[in-house]
Amino acid sequence: MMGILKGATLCSWSRLRYLHQQHGLLLARSIFSKTGEWPKKLDKEVRFEIEDHWKDKIREYDLTRTQKDNASERNKYYVLSMFPYPSGSLHMGHIRVYTISDTISRFQRMLGKQVIHPMGWDAFGLPAENAAIDRGEMPEQWTKRNIVNMKKQLDDMVYSFDWEREYATCDPTYYKWTQYIFLKMYEAGLVYQKEAYVNWDPVDQTVLANEQIDEEGKSWRSGAVVEKKLLRQWYFQTTKYSKSLIEGLEELEPNLWRDVIIQQRHWIGECNGCRLEFKLKRHGVDLSGDPLSVFTTTPEALCGVSHISISPQHLLSKRAGLETASGSESVQCLDVKAINPLTQLEIPIYMIESEDYPTATDSKLGIPCLNEEDKIFAEKNKLSFVEVLTVKADGTETMINSQQLSGMSREEAYQAVVSLAQENNFGYVTSAKLHDWLISRQRYWGTPIPMIHCPSCKAVPVPIEELPVELPMVTTFSGKGQSPLDTAKEWKSVKCPKCGGAAERETDTMDTFVDSSWYFLRYLDPRNTHMPFSPETANRLMPVDLYIGGKEHAVLHLYFARFFNHFLYNQGMVAHREPFTNLLTQGMVQGKTYRVNGAIGRYLKPEEVDFSGKKPVEKGTGEKISVTWEKMSKSKNNGTDPQEVLEEYGVDLTRLNILSGVAPKTPRKWDVSSYTGIIRWQAKIWTLVKDLKRQQQQQQQTGQTCPLSPEEMASHEEILYKARNRFLKDVSFHLSFTFLVSVGISRLQELTTALKKFPKEGVLYSKEYERALCDLVVMVAPAAPMFASELWEGIRNCAGRLNDHYSWV
Repeated sequence: MMGILKGATLCSWSRLRYLHQQHGLLLARSIFSKTGEWPKKLDKEVRFEIEDHWKDKIREYDLTRTQKDNASERNKYYVLSMFPYPSGSLHMGHIRVYTISDTISRFQRMLGKQVIHPMGWDAFGLPAENAAIDRGEMPEQWTKRNIVNMKKQLDDMVYSFDWEREYATCDPTYYKWTQYIFLKMYEAGLVYQKEAYVNWDPVDQTVLANEQIDEEGKSWRSGAVVEKKLLRQWYFQTTKYSKSLIEGLEELEPNLWRDVIIQQRHWIGECNGCRLEFKLKRHGVDLSGDPLSVFTTTPEALCGVSHISISPQHLLSKRAGLETASGSESVQCLDVKAINPLTQLEIPIYMIESEDYPTATDSKLGIPCLNEEDKIFAEKNKLSFVEVLTVKADGTETMINSQQLSGMSREEAYQAVVSLAQENNFGYVTSAKLHDWLISRQRYWGTPIPMIHCPSCKAVPVPIEELPVELPMVTTFSGKGQSPLDTAKEWKSVKCPKCGGAAERETDTMDTFVDSSWYFLRYLDPRNTHMPFSPETANRLMPVDLYIGGKEHAVLHLYFARFFNHFLYNQGMVAHREPFTNLLTQGMVQGKTYRVNGAIGRYLKPEEVDFSGKKPVEKGTGEKISVTWEKMSKSKNNGTDPQEVLEEYGVDLTRLNILSGVAPKTPRKWDVSSYTGIIRWQAKIWTLVKDLKRQQQQQQQTGQTCPLSPEEMASHEEILYKARNRFLKDVSFHLSFTFLVSVGISRLQELTTALKKFPKEGVLYSKEYERALCDLVVMVAPAAPMFASELWEGIRNCAGRLNDHYSWV
């Protein structure tokens, strides 16, 4: 499968020819060898016989080649498909994404690259715990059984995954390093705990991040209406990296990333201000609780703040009982004061219901010299303030009454306050709309948070040498209220690492998005027992050259993964700030749905629909039905079991079908009728080889020479030469740069048509025909390796050896 095109216009394809000669082509060697005859018709029986014969040989070749790749120093190509949650069985979305990644991987191996194509399991999560609640089965047992089943399904698809890199995020050998990175973030001041009203899923009994709630205020998993609940939770201070994450988008390839860049920019927001943190006092006494966080676009005017306003929904308002006071004034002064981090003066805090708060915030600095309404409010409430800006004759704004900022231009003062805030840990540049990442979950089946709570020392990190903090064995899962880890008394009770006194472990576990935010790095060094991964290895094999996954992860997962990588870059653990070079967000696989019109809108199974009339109706009732295409779901009765598809059509036909006709980014409307075109195309290629073998037999029997004149042969060969170069150039381009596999297949179909137009009586004598047919088979191989292997075996046993581009042995 490795090489072709001597004298072609593409150097990459010349490279394929060379590699074919050097490394051999496992696209061949048998069913034809057993019978000595080429079946006249490529029917279902023949297709399945081909796959039965070639599967193990392809797997053996893939294993050998992967082992050679891992030991090589050739130019690398890292193809990463988003790893699955081990739910128990594959769905058609899995088949689509992994067929794309496997096709690109096989193609890059043909180009001689050291290909990294790993697979593992995003194994923590609520479904496993829900299984324990519903069926009494331990999450670990349920998860491991599902992994075995899904791995077999992936293997049945003959995907060339490197299973030597496999791991599951629920393995202590993996989450030990998730905990390690957590502690490194804690050391860097990026992890904190605070009390806040959080999003509570009443069905799954756990906290949700803002990102896990849909536009209707419902949980993205359970569908329950989300409630607010006051809890003390752990956060990653992702907002500190907002400016870096926005800047990093400039490093990405705009064509492939265009939609995602827009989504990421929208999610992060414009980094046009600072989040400042104010310590609090009550009656002159410092309060040890959480500081008051306020976003402002004018930090340079900090010395001119007269007051801070907060909304009725702010936690300080709720603690003071102000938000529910019936008939109360819309403006109320709190009994706590904020401390200005520059002047150390106390700033009064007011709950102001009618205040115009910046988008997505619930607090605001009152700066009279910049805002007329703030000035009116300050004067009305007899609040002291100073002017901090003066305008010179030339229009330049200069700072006054601002301590060390006085005399600076407004722009200089802005930068000076930003630097002071970062140096003294009271603020940083970010956007108004972005919030920190809430990672606490009140669940068992997740990575334990490596913190210990001591009455004297407060929150203390677990020493790194004591990692991993492993999950204890818990046998009872109610799914209600108390976290299961709270019941593990022996596990929970520990000594404080700082003072040695009695203490307790943190019983929250981490959001599963944490586990999947760095998994691509662990793949590169999965057996390392000393660190998450070797920086040297990561620097050689990163960034990921092509990342493939669902559009639904284009915001959350990519945002979190980029945050992790930016942090590790700052820690000197990776050399590339952005983890992914090219991104392919494939569309969902959709099924046809039949829904009864009306308020309830029941989804019907296809067998419950009467198609005999002009429009489909429900059997029995005659009710009208709406027919639409939606994401496959059991609840909508529109799913397709991949196993049933494979039993009917086989692996290679399914691979070709799901790759063709529709661009990867476009939703795929799954309909078995689309197999018809692929079956016809396969049959055409099959016939090309059959015709070649027939001509060989006739030549051997009659000894005839080419019936075409030299002029006729030259004319036909020139046409085919140009077609071959044009189509293969397109295939190479799309598999290398646009990743439009569907277009590549379309070009191969066009090459098939060009070959069919060549006079049959001349195929055995044409060097160009032999070359084009071999190239077609080689390029079909990444998408349909077993089918291509049998084709190559047929060609190898009858080709006239007119070309020296291939390994014929």
